Amino acid sequence: TSYARSHSIARISATDMARIAAAGLNRIHIGMESAADEVLEFIKKGVDKQTQIVAGKKVKEAGIELSEYFMPGLGGTEFSRQNALETADALNQIDPDFIRIRTLAIPEQVELFADVQSGNFTPAGDLQMAEELLLLLNNLQGITSTVKSDHILNLFQEVEGRLPDDKEQITAPIRNFLALKPEEQLLYMVGRRTGIFSRLEDLYDAELLPHAEKARVAYRVTLDNVEDFAAEMMKRFI
Repeated sequence: TSYARSHSIARISATDMARIAAAGLNRIHIGMESAADEVLEFIKKGVDKQTQIVAGKKVKEAGIELSEYFMPGLGGTEFSRQNALETADALNQIDPDFIRIRTLAIPEQVELFADVQSGNFTPAGDLQMAEELLLLLNNLQGITSTVKSDHILNLFQEVEGRLPDDKEQITAPIRNFLALKPEEQLLYMVGRRTGIFSRLEDLYDAELLPHAEKARVAYRVTLDNVEDFAAEMMKRFI
């Protein structure tokens, strides 16, 4: 297996990709992160939507398994909707074997943090990123990808399954979270961002719930500051 950039793959001929596959490379991981041109330009990704599509298709046509990564939150509050819809459109055209979720966090040492400080980038909070992820998933059509949420920064680790048959199962935790009362959403975010919870159903675990409530009190988390708290806690996992 190998990681690769879309820009690199797009420059390799179909013949050479076939030779690479014949030599034994059987899976490539591409950090698409977004296929919205506005987002790609802002983060200086060095690639546009069409190149992401060309590269993904080239990997698949060579007979190599493809894992594409999507990053909720990368468009901030301004381009959240575009981030979901344009990326879903690109993924629909590629039909990768895997779609892996990697939620955005912004440590102080990255350039994007300076954009936050200057006001050029407004981060999306957990609630908006959950809505963004649901929008992406709802707009995945005609593909057979396996969705994986295998990272500690993701709000829901149970958002997994094979499209199209498992779509209801994949999206259920997000839909259920968004249907909760604000106070319940807050408690889940505290539990998840402190590592107490790993899935939404942990919110109803009689042993785990008191630990989450204790953490909420200890960190003085309220509806007014929960998004800031979550962002700070996410930095600790990087």
